[in-house]
Amino acid sequence: MNVSRIAVAGGIAATTVLLLAGPASAHVGVQPVGAAAKGGYATINFKVPNERDNASTVKLEVNFPTDHPLSSVSPQAVPGWKIDVTKATLAKPLDVHGKKVTEAVSKVTWTADASSAIKPGYFQQFPLSVGQLPDDTDQLVFKALQTYSNKEVVRWIEETPASGEEPENPAPVLTLTDAAADAHGTAASAPASTDGKSTDSDASGHTTEAASDSGSASDSTARVLGVVGIVIGVAGVAFGVLARRRTV
Repeated sequence: MNVSRIAVAGGIAATTVLLLAGPASAHVGVQPVGAAAKGGYATINFKVPNERDNASTVKLEVNFPTDHPLSSVSPQAVPGWKIDVTKATLAKPLDVHGKKVTEAVSKVTWTADASSAIKPGYFQQFPLSVGQLPDDTDQLVFKALQTYSNKEVVRWIEETPASGEEPENPAPVLTLTDAAADAHGTAASAPASTDGKSTDSDASGHTTEAASDSGSASDSTARVLGVVGIVIGVAGVAFGVLARRRTV
């Protein structure tokens, strides 16, 4: 009897873990390709899943942080999506490699054509090359708006409180790592361009690139939890079978 109860509990645990793992990866998020080092340049991907069963995602608007403006933002073309880059004049100019930068990107908007919207059950990644990343913070918060074909707008703008409890509609957060020093003890420079990737130069003459779509690391936790849940469920079934054999 006790073994049978363990089997049932194991099955319930597996189901619960899988249900919890699903929503964890359903938010609009941002992840770097490789690392996003302080003071350097990085390629980042905004991952946008469709959370509706009866509508497609037709627009994404990403607002850039005003407390840590970025002097260089270069989007990579996404087939079937129009890209609009909005700039704003800075209240305080940036000093980038000895040059004064008086404006920075404040928002990037992607709008789908009729055949390229993100359908239910699918997701899309939107790559950007960004820099120069600040060296006086550990993260950058990007507030995003996701628009569906039925005119619904989901506002991913809520910041995580000090308690650490995730809000209902969390804003995408880019975690910055400590600057990596090269052989001369200086921070890593902007990434070099490679075939098949768009490049652009910022106001300081640095060349930045937008890499191709890359799998986001945001699903790692959900996948691990899912595997754990499956293992627990299998173990529960095995215990149940053994219990039945013993009672025969």
